[in-house]
Amino acid sequence: MKAAYLIKYGRAESAFEIRDVPMPEPTAKEVLIKVEAFGLNFADVMARLGLYKGAPPLPALLGYDVVGRIEKCGTSVNGLKAGDRVTALTRFGGYAEYAVTEATAVQIIPDEISAGVAVSLATQYCTAYYLSHQMANLQENDRVLIHAAAGGVGTALTQMALHKKCHGFGTCGSQEKIQYLLKNGVHHPINYRKLDFEQAIRSLVGSSGLDVVFDPVGGKSAKKGYRLLGAGGRLLCFGVSSMNQTTTVFGKLKVLAQFGIYHPLQFLSQSKGIIGVNMLTLAAQHPEKISNAMKAVVQMTLEGVLKPHVGGEFPIAQLAEAHAFLESRQSMGKIVVTW
Repeated sequence: MKAAYLIKYGRAESAFEIRDVPMPEPTAKEVLIKVEAFGLNFADVMARLGLYKGAPPLPALLGYDVVGRIEKCGTSVNGLKAGDRVTALTRFGGYAEYAVTEATAVQIIPDEISAGVAVSLATQYCTAYYLSHQMANLQENDRVLIHAAAGGVGTALTQMALHKKCHGFGTCGSQEKIQYLLKNGVHHPINYRKLDFEQAIRSLVGSSGLDVVFDPVGGKSAKKGYRLLGAGGRLLCFGVSSMNQTTTVFGKLKVLAQFGIYHPLQFLSQSKGIIGVNMLTLAAQHPEKISNAMKAVVQMTLEGVLKPHVGGEFPIAQLAEAHAFLESRQSMGKIVVTW
């Protein structure tokens, strides 16, 4: 089979190589999937830049989400069979014509769900569901700030917050994305390149603050988000995309320092807190939570509650271009690569 390996860290155009490698074999609890398409996630960009410690060593086969048909099931797999069309989390290995993954990370989908929508559900919408429903426990009338609201997870979080009847604030980096946020239902979109989002939101909510902040950016963004929280508020950190804006060790240390220093007594006295979420760690320790989230988002999509947006579809020959597009922060929604 063919697989796209990350062979060197750095710029997208020189980072990947298509190789012919043996097809993997599923273990007893795994399935083998013939891949129709795989999705890109910002963690892929971080891995390509050598900034993601959880990624496998070079040469690395990246890829967190795929859509395709089951080719073969392990001997202990129940409820799935060869020929089933599925969306799946792969925890690496998705950049290939065939991928193996645990059966618990697979969800059957109908043919009417497009490949782009399917891979959106596997990672972005699954992540958003866990963040909004399990960790943040969004309630009606909550005031919610979503950073990178034009991205895949941001799009999903916005739709889930609206479904919960929350009041949404969202940040993005261009006027074009402002229009996208409005169309997706954000009540107060903010272009962070033109306005300080902390000042803009404070002028609207006053001292009562926000109930929830979803932050994949990190650094000073997270620190500002924490300051915006009112009593009972939760800051959910699920990424550090600001790290890829610097190439020096000093720059990376600066981003980490900008998070700020907190003490448990501070959380206690202010009645607010910070929650970290890493979906790979969660999948490794609690696969049933991932499975439940996948079932929920597929059903919500079929019911029309969720409407994933595919921001770009690239053939495998343009994998580097797809990576560069995602890294440019010009994309909106999910980026998909097809075989």
